[in-house]
Amino acid sequence: MSRRELDAAGITDPALRDAYERCRRLNARHGRTYFLATRLLPAARRPAVHALYGFARWADDIVDDLGGPATPAQRARALDRLEARLRQALGGSPPDSEPVVLAVADTAARYAIEPAHFTDFMASMRSDLTVGGYASYDELRRYMHGSAAVIGLQMLPVLGTVVPRAEAAPHAAALGVAFQLTNFLRDVGEDLDRGRVYLPADLLAAHGVDRDLLRWSRSTGCPDRRITAALRAGEDLTRAVYRQAAPGLAMLDPVARPCIRAAFVLYGSILDAIADGGYAVLHRRAVVSRRRRAAVAADGLTRLAAARLAARRHAGSAPALTGSRPIPAEEPG
Repeated sequence: MSRRELDAAGITDPALRDAYERCRRLNARHGRTYFLATRLLPAARRPAVHALYGFARWADDIVDDLGGPATPAQRARALDRLEARLRQALGGSPPDSEPVVLAVADTAARYAIEPAHFTDFMASMRSDLTVGGYASYDELRRYMHGSAAVIGLQMLPVLGTVVPRAEAAPHAAALGVAFQLTNFLRDVGEDLDRGRVYLPADLLAAHGVDRDLLRWSRSTGCPDRRITAALRAGEDLTRAVYRQAAPGLAMLDPVARPCIRAAFVLYGSILDAIADGGYAVLHRRAVVSRRRRAAVAADGLTRLAAARLAARRHAGSAPALTGSRPIPAEEPG
């Protein structure tokens, strides 16, 4: 199916096609929820989303894995090399041999994505090497601007909007933050094992929780009502950010809305799974059931078919998109 996507996007160079395919595989392997939602986009736009995800995942893996044990200094040097290669590629230097850099630089050029978004993203990735916690939500928000909000802003030109992009941008940024806050809640235990606590310290302290209590609960498998209360407060905070993001759905190109709505619903379902599981995220990973995922996908396909039918009926009279180039109507697939 990726060949069809690349053909639809007009990507013909063999090396570039291989680079985009590499990013697609990264998305399929590591971003199950995100990848499922991406399937609801017009085929021509999917490679760009895979490239953006693939690059973000590549940088994140440098921070967390780097092929095994590595010192912060080694990880920092690897991030520096990646950023230097990206900067050169975005500046029009000869194509880079690293597939994720090649693909994301091509996507940035095709959709005129601001280079500053990538700079901000890399700054947040670098902070993960030295920062293990955040005193307040304001501090966390500054980190999430680069690690999450800019991802939403990178996506906007690909998705397209029916309003000026600046009007949709705050909602797109909020959605990126909401998704990341959801991941922070789901991954509290795994992040703690890496020496990081992304939940703000003042939010935890308001419920009598500190890092030592989290470690105790993680190591013993024992729940604690104070931790449950703090995680519930984190859920409330996250749902408030989803509410900030929600108005942006209607600002997107109609054929892109089913994709983002599906991601919106699926990530929200992770919060539901966390709550339904008694906020036991220190002891087991909250997952969305296959039945729920299938239902959201089916609803997305129905909405996508309706959007494409409406586009055919109203061709030439719909508001001009301010983001991506117009995409011909096509069958789901």
